[in-house]
Amino acid sequence: MISKQQVQHIAKLARLGLTEKEIEKFQKDLSAILDYVEKLKEVNIDGIEPTSHSVLVENVMRKDEVAEKKEDENIKLLKLAPETKESYLKVKSIF
Repeated sequence: MISKQQVQHIAKLARLGLTEKEIEKFQKDLSAILDYVEKLKEVNIDGIEPTSHSVLVENVMRKDEVAEKKEDENIKLLKLAPETKESYLKVKSIF
């Protein structure tokens, strides 16, 4: 079982102020987690390839090419906006 001093040290590293009741709770919780990790270490993983993801899917990305600038579409969109300034949408400040 993890000691109270170890819990206090971890709390200090994380800059957490813990009450005595919280220390006891985390002592039990952290001990349970470490016990579970020990059980996982017993699992036979011979012949299993390490993976970084559970699903073997690759991101599909488009080619990095310069797209045509569609001025007429931009102008149409700007005309739909309630307020513009030069060629930008004008919005209310959020701060």
